[in-house]
Amino acid sequence: MTQRPRFHEACTKIVATVGPACDQVPELVALIEAGVDVFRINSAHGSQQQHAEKLANIRIASEQTGFPVGVLLDLAGPKIRLGNLKLDPLPCHFAQEVTFVRGESPANDYELTSSYERLVDELDVGDCVMLADGTVALEVIKATKDRATCRVTAGGEVRSRQGINLPGVRLSVSAMLPSDFENAIWAAKNGIDFISLSFVRSAEDVRSLKALLTTYESAALVIAKIEKPEALDDLERIVRVADGVMVARGDLGVEIDVAETPVAQKRIIQVCKQQMKPVIVATQMLESMHHSRRPTRAEASDVANAVLDGADACMLSGETAIGDFPVDAVATMNRIMRKTEQRLLGGLLPPELLADSGGDERPGSAAQRVREVTLAVTEGATSIAEAIGSKLIVVATHSGNTAWVKSNSRSLIPTLAISDHDESVRRMNLFWGIKPMGLPRIEETSQLIEHVCRWGTDQGGLTPGDNVVIVTGSGVMHKAHNMLLVHTVE
Repeated sequence: MTQRPRFHEACTKIVATVGPACDQVPELVALIEAGVDVFRINSAHGSQQQHAEKLANIRIASEQTGFPVGVLLDLAGPKIRLGNLKLDPLPCHFAQEVTFVRGESPANDYELTSSYERLVDELDVGDCVMLADGTVALEVIKATKDRATCRVTAGGEVRSRQGINLPGVRLSVSAMLPSDFENAIWAAKNGIDFISLSFVRSAEDVRSLKALLTTYESAALVIAKIEKPEALDDLERIVRVADGVMVARGDLGVEIDVAETPVAQKRIIQVCKQQMKPVIVATQMLESMHHSRRPTRAEASDVANAVLDGADACMLSGETAIGDFPVDAVATMNRIMRKTEQRLLGGLLPPELLADSGGDERPGSAAQRVREVTLAVTEGATSIAEAIGSKLIVVATHSGNTAWVKSNSRSLIPTLAISDHDESVRRMNLFWGIKPMGLPRIEETSQLIEHVCRWGTDQGGLTPGDNVVIVTGSGVMHKAHNMLLVHTVE
C-alpha cells in the first residue's frame, strides 16, 4: 500500500475517536493507513495527562506514516450526568417512580443524584427527563424544594454516570464549565488543530471560545456541535461565526424528536455548504461494528447518505475508541465513501459558493479565507481541469485558505494541497477532497511541478501526456499571487 496521501482515496474525510482500543502507536499507525484523517480526543474521559499521552502517540504515529494527521479536542461542555447509584445497574420499570434529590449520596435504590447541582431547581411538573441516551424516559409528576419525583414512561436499565437529557427544558448552566476552559487552554498551548464545543446554544457561545483561543494565540479551528433545540433556532448565526460544525446526532436525537433528526441533519449540512463551512456527521454511524467486523445495511446506507448530503467528514466514536475492530471500522467507512463518491456523486452539481461570511475578522476566519480573486481562480481552475480532462489539481497554499475554497467545488478530480506551514497541512485534513502534503517553501515553479509529477507517477495516478492544473496563492512561491497554469506530464 502506498504512503498517504494517496492519489485515489475517499474525498469525504474520516474522524476517529482515540480510546483504550487504539491509543498506542502501532494501532494509531494502522488507523492512519486505513484512512483516518483526524483523530478525536474526547475530554469527557480521562485527565489532561492522559490527553497529553494520546497526543504524543498521535504525533509519533503521524511521523512514522509520513502523513500529517489532524487532531480534534472535543470539549465535554455542560453534559449532565447521573451520580453514583445505590443499586447499579438500576432497572426502571414502566410506571415506577424514581426521585431526583440534592447532594451526592442517595438514601435508597430509587433516589437519583446529578452532576448538575441546580437540576432539582429547574425541573417542573410535566417536564420530560431522558436517561442513558434516551433509552429510559421519565416524566416529572411532583416538584418540591429538594426533590423532583418522576414516573417512568419508557422502561430500561440505567447505570451510574450515564447522561441526562432534558428536552424542552432551558437550563441556566454555562456553555463552558471550568474544566472546559482548562482543556481549551491546554489545547491552545499544545497545537491542537480543531476544538469542538459541546451543547452550543447560541453564536455567543462560539464567540466566547474563540476569544479565549485568541488570547493564547491559537489558530485552532472552532467546531460548533449542534445537539440542542436552541442551536437549531440560531443555526445560521452559529454556522456563520464557527469555523466548522458537527452534527452530534446522539444528544440531538434525544433533545428533539428522533423522527426529526434526519431532516435536521440535512438542514445543518445545507446551511454549512451555503456558508462554506466544513461539517462533520457524528454518532452511531457504524454502531454494530463495536463487536462485528461488518456493519448493518442500514449503517452502510447512513454513511452513504451523509456523503450524498454533502458532509465533509464522518466520525467514528466508540467504534474505534472501545470497539473490537477499530481498523475494520475505518476501512469499511472508507470503502463505503469511495463507492458512493465514484458511483453517485459524479452527476451532482456543486453547491453554490457564497463569498459573504458575515464579517468575522478573527485571523483564519471564513471572512479572510474567501476573497473574490481566490473564488474566481479556484472556480476557474476546476472548470479548466474538468474541460481538459485533467488527472490532478494542485493547490499551493500557505494558510490553507485556497484549499478551503477549492474543497467547496466538490470536483471529483483528485486535489493535492501543498503547504510549507505544518499547522495548515494538518487543518486541511478536514476539507473535502483535499489531499494535504507538507513541502518546504519553493522558489521556482519548475520545482513544484517536478515534485508533483514525481508524486503522481510514483502513486500510479499520472502517466506521460496527462494534464495537471496548478493553482498557487500569495506567500507560497516567490513573487506568485493566485497563479493558474496547466502542465502536461512529460
